[in-house]
Amino acid sequence: MYDLRRSILACGLLLAFAGIFTGMGAATDRQARSPDHARSVAYWSRRAGMWRAETWHWQRVMGVRRFRPMSRRALESRPLPRLREAAAVWRTREHGAWLRAHHPPLLPDWLCIHRYEGAWNDSGAPYWGGLQMDISFQQTYGGWLLRRKGTADNWTPIEQIWVAVRAWRTRGFSPWPDTARACGV
Repeated sequence: MYDLRRSILACGLLLAFAGIFTGMGAATDRQARSPDHARSVAYWSRRAGMWRAETWHWQRVMGVRRFRPMSRRALESRPLPRLREAAAVWRTREHGAWLRAHHPPLLPDWLCIHRYEGAWNDSGAPYWGGLQMDISFQQTYGGWLLRRKGTADNWTPIEQIWVAVRAWRTRGFSPWPDTARACGV
C-alpha cells in the first residue's frame, strides 16, 4: 500500500512538472512570435551588423586580417540572448579596432610631416591630402580607399596616415625626403 501511494505521488509529480515545462515552452513560443520580440531581433542584428562593418573598416584601414565573418542571416537565427551577446562582442571588437586605428605607428612623425606638406583636404593636383600623395602612391598603398572615396583629400586624416604607414613599412620615409629630414626622422 505504501509503495502504491509513493508511485502515484511520483507519477503525479512527473505529470505536474511536465505540464509546467510544456506551459513554459508555449510561453516561449508566444514570446518568439510577438512583435516586440521581432523588433528586438531586428534591432540587435542591425546593431551587430553596424559594429561588424565598422570593425572591418578599421581593420582594412590598418591592413590587418578581418575577424571571422558572420552573415546577417546567421545573426538573426540566434535566440535573442545569444544575439545580444554577439552584438556585445562586435561592439567590443569595434571599439578595440577604433582605438588601435587612431594610434598608428609614429603618429607624431606623421603629424610633423603633415605640418610641412599641406592641409588634409588639399585637392591640388598632382598631390592630394595632408601628406601630399600622388595618384600612383594612392593606387599602390590605398587603392581600395581611392576606389571607394576618391583621391586622398576625401579621406579622413587617420586613413591618410595609415596609407602612409603602409608605404613607410616598405619604403621608409623616402616619399617625403625633405620634410622627414626637417622633422628629424
